[in-house]
Amino acid sequence: MYWIGPHVSAAGGVSQAPAHAQALGATSFALFLKNQRQWQAAPLAEAEIAAFHAAMKVGGYTAEQVLPHAGYLINLANPDDEKQLVSFDSLLDEMTRCAALGLRYVNFHPGSHLRIITPQAACERTGQAINRAHQRIAEVVLVVENTAGSGGNIGSTFDELRIIRDTVEDKARLGFCLDTAHALASGHDIRTYDGLLSMIEAFDRAVGLQYLRAMHLNDSKVGLNAHVDRHESIGKGAVGIPAFEAIFSDARFENMPLILETPNPDIWAEEIQMLKNFSTKTRVRR
Repeated sequence: MYWIGPHVSAAGGVSQAPAHAQALGATSFALFLKNQRQWQAAPLAEAEIAAFHAAMKVGGYTAEQVLPHAGYLINLANPDDEKQLVSFDSLLDEMTRCAALGLRYVNFHPGSHLRIITPQAACERTGQAINRAHQRIAEVVLVVENTAGSGGNIGSTFDELRIIRDTVEDKARLGFCLDTAHALASGHDIRTYDGLLSMIEAFDRAVGLQYLRAMHLNDSKVGLNAHVDRHESIGKGAVGIPAFEAIFSDARFENMPLILETPNPDIWAEEIQMLKNFSTKTRVRR
């Protein structure tokens, strides 16, 4: 089964998110576990945790169908030790919230070298921070997202993702999330059916498909090699429909969160249905 859904609002509390997803016909969803643009947030109340568990049961969602997204401020690659520690503590808070809610994953961006250290050193720094986080909090799987490659952001190449993978010791608790808009902007030509599958094969060779835990399904306002992160609604941007048809023709992408981060919530239900329709076509089992 393909698990499809958007990054829903958690306004009013995280316990509201499952119902928001269910109302859209989603079989998966993402959410922020606290304000994504602030370092600090009040701990989750016990009543809110219980309400979230109840809402998950009502919606029929399992932990594996949910992809929490960590805050945007986190930069585990920061070459300044004190500033990196602030990011590290924020990630631990995200992991603590995830564990309290009975969820499995925390998705985050790998960070930036800030043009101070080399990309390889930055990737190793991120991997080492993941090791320390794994030592502090059990069970939660950290899911690193590919990036568009703007500025000093690491993770736009599969070689950089491989360096992070190689640095992490507990690889059973490491995953990666591929964002289609970021992939196009970073130079992967996924504008055709075969192009998308070629990109996946390249990821498999460099990193390993067994590490792919989720995907972000976004069209892009910018084109190939633009190195800018600008999402667009499905079929209305530079990625185009064939890439998404390829994903839903391939059984390798079943049973993982396939998350829409497209910009128009008013058509999320339509986008979900469109993707579900793609999945009814003949699938290729690899």
